[in-house]
Amino acid sequence: MDYSPYFNPEFELLDRGQIEALQLKRLQDTMAHCYHGSPFYRKRLDSIGVKPESIKTLDDLRRIPFTTKQDLRDTYPFGIASVPLDQCVRLHSSSGTTGNPTVVLHSAKDLHEWANALARSLWMVGCRPEDVFQNTSGYGMFTGGLGFQYAAELLGMLTVPAGAGNTLRQLKFFTDFGTTVVHAIPSYAARLYEVMCQQGIDPRRDTKLKIMAIGAEPHSEDTRKRIEDMLGVKAYNSFGMSEMCGPGVAFECKEQNGMHIWEDYYIVEIVDPDTLEPVPEGEVGELVLTTLNREAMPLLRYRTRDLTRILPGKCPCGREHKRLDRMKGRSDDMMILKGVNIFPIQIETILAQYKELASDYLITLDTFEDNDGMTVEVELSDRANVDDYAALQNLNKDITRALRDEILITPKVKLVPKGSLPRSEGKAVRVKDLRKKY
Repeated sequence: MDYSPYFNPEFELLDRGQIEALQLKRLQDTMAHCYHGSPFYRKRLDSIGVKPESIKTLDDLRRIPFTTKQDLRDTYPFGIASVPLDQCVRLHSSSGTTGNPTVVLHSAKDLHEWANALARSLWMVGCRPEDVFQNTSGYGMFTGGLGFQYAAELLGMLTVPAGAGNTLRQLKFFTDFGTTVVHAIPSYAARLYEVMCQQGIDPRRDTKLKIMAIGAEPHSEDTRKRIEDMLGVKAYNSFGMSEMCGPGVAFECKEQNGMHIWEDYYIVEIVDPDTLEPVPEGEVGELVLTTLNREAMPLLRYRTRDLTRILPGKCPCGREHKRLDRMKGRSDDMMILKGVNIFPIQIETILAQYKELASDYLITLDTFEDNDGMTVEVELSDRANVDDYAALQNLNKDITRALRDEILITPKVKLVPKGSLPRSEGKAVRVKDLRKKY
């Protein structure tokens, strides 16, 4: 069938003037919605004398204070919402049991708009109703599962909600169901190929794979090319975060030269993480996003802590929505492993619960046979009986289990003698990232 190259042409083909006019209208509506619906935002805006009618131009956005992840934690669980709870139909939450997680609420309309934005993204790279879509992301609180599921269904593809792990089953589904489109984190894409080789499966000969959506963890251009070479697919970079909705915030087009951020849904700013002033277009800074089409929990000027830049110039695909470069890192100490956001303080808080452990520890991220993993080395305290091997083994298992429950990743735990970890002048080095940069 001869399809249009655009899923939402009325929004995808807006020129810059039309995009900015729509943004201003939606920003004004969002401001009124937040002010009248959210006690948190009303109090914050009143404290600086800003009312919804104060927003006359897009430049007036800078009068609004930033929203941070700490604001979400401080108002846990529902204090930042702009609608009553009975108008919400789903929530997603970050990992973590040692402190308040971040909770994001969605109305039925929010879920539809989220699915629409991500379906638009998948259509942009060539997905069509005749395709078979397989999702290798976890479902539940992780937005990569349900986000892609609803989008693929809205687009009309046959969906295979395989979920995370069980690589042999994933490969059986590829071959038996004729999967053509797959969503996976980059490190798992390498694992899929590794097992294919072990099983004698040639992805070009034995599967119909052609498109892969990759995201949720940092990766280089070389990593993308390596995935394409291994699996015989075109791999497209995807950016999302649960505070905005999940995947579908920005997505590469077929040109693969930056991720179009859907500006009918978001206003994008790039600011200096220290001064919080705007940086010139093309320079790297911290990504700040304002939601424009959200009911349950709009966020104004949310500091994502992701470092990126707006790519200058127009994209040959014809869409004038701004393009984000791939993420360069973080302005805080968050780690991303297997698509999961992890802070060192989460690990430290768990380790501090054991009297047998001293205060020094080292987190190492490394690549083992094309799989990224985590090793936590922690020194034993004077209270530990280093001669009781069975007790130390049980302690190791207990710590591993507690960390897995907290960070949703199973690390390798090493108990080491006190004083054996390296010391440094000044701030202690707690994290080493030795992962391969393909």
